[in-house]
Amino acid sequence: MEKKYDVVIVGTGAAGLFCALSLPKDKKILCISKDALDGSDSFLAQGGICMLRDEADYESYFEDTMRAGHYENRKESVEIMIKSSQDIIKDLVGYGVEFDQKDGKYLFTKEGAHSNNRILFHSDVTGKEITGKLLARALERSNITLMAHTTMVDWVCHENVCYGIVVADMDGKTTAIEADVTVLACGGLGGVYKHSTNYRHISGDALALAMYHNVRLENCDYVQIHPTTLYTKQSGRSFLISESVRGEGAVLRDKYGQRFTDELQPRDVVSKAILAKMKEQNTEYVWLDFSPIPKDEILSHFPNIYKHCVEAGFDPLNDYVPVVPAQHYFMGGIYVDCDAKTTMEQLYAIGETSCNGVHGKNRLASNSLLESLVFAKRAAFDIANQQDFKTADSFDNLVNIDGYEDLPTIMENYHAMVVDEIQKEAKQRAEKEAV
Repeated sequence: MEKKYDVVIVGTGAAGLFCALSLPKDKKILCISKDALDGSDSFLAQGGICMLRDEADYESYFEDTMRAGHYENRKESVEIMIKSSQDIIKDLVGYGVEFDQKDGKYLFTKEGAHSNNRILFHSDVTGKEITGKLLARALERSNITLMAHTTMVDWVCHENVCYGIVVADMDGKTTAIEADVTVLACGGLGGVYKHSTNYRHISGDALALAMYHNVRLENCDYVQIHPTTLYTKQSGRSFLISESVRGEGAVLRDKYGQRFTDELQPRDVVSKAILAKMKEQNTEYVWLDFSPIPKDEILSHFPNIYKHCVEAGFDPLNDYVPVVPAQHYFMGGIYVDCDAKTTMEQLYAIGETSCNGVHGKNRLASNSLLESLVFAKRAAFDIANQQDFKTADSFDNLVNIDGYEDLPTIMENYHAMVVDEIQKEAKQRAEKEAV
């Protein structure tokens, strides 16, 4: 492993890869992944990616995003995301991403809390299509090095300037890597929850490091629960049943087969309705009824979801499917400005790791991929236009490699820090709202 790069990107999901591809080709870039290169939540995204249909759609798209976020969103960030969406889609198509079409025109679907069909999709594996193509393009670039099973353990920083990171390989060997710029694109925090749609290794390590190094965080208690994951008694990652299934007509039913809520409300509202019904009827799940959707559409639009449900013993063409809410997405994170800069110099954060204010208190469906890509590109543009980077007088003297020998304990401490911060902020917010 080389010891010096222009840019180190922590994460090989959609945000990290898009940032790498958006940087100048003369930049020497390292992208690391804690797991396999395709072991990011970006690959799991089912529903789609939003795009502004036309100028007439702007006001309703803006309002939908703000309303879902309980009007706690940063308006400037929302505006940037929406107005950048068409260019982002053009970029993706240029990288080889394919979206479902009919008669040469894009198909748009609708999900909860959207007032218009504005979501592009690739069957029910949109995240895999987008992130897989970005990974393929990154692997073709001679200036981009990708390393799997490489864990960020710490930042190398001094007087609020980041000079690189410390990483550990599969054997626990630690190495310090110097970089002009470090970009955090390491996902959310589902790994600290018992039930989550996230990969278990994505556990908010960057948030713990931000706390340790006094980098500003924001809204760490804003954790989104997805209403519909496939119910199972088995442990591990929960299988998500995309909101677009309800957007296409599927309805929720209680244990008596009665419909009990409007399925197209924002996710937090639907989740609360499901949990309330489960408590009222003393059940561990509710039912999702696919029958309002034409059978051929279920098979063509949701083949992966259909296959997974059948493997679990439930045929959506004939049966109700048991579903339960689970942790899904993190709206808070490391505070960043509109160019994805953190409060530490030469340190950026993008994707679910960051909090740029787009989502507010609750994310609007299918805004996550778009938001990640928009601000990843803005970070890349800002980095490319930086002229002078601070360098450490003696980089090696800033690092004590021997201090990272007990990696399991270090990672456990990081997890505990994240959980404590979530609980602390939630308690403080509850006390404030009670006054």
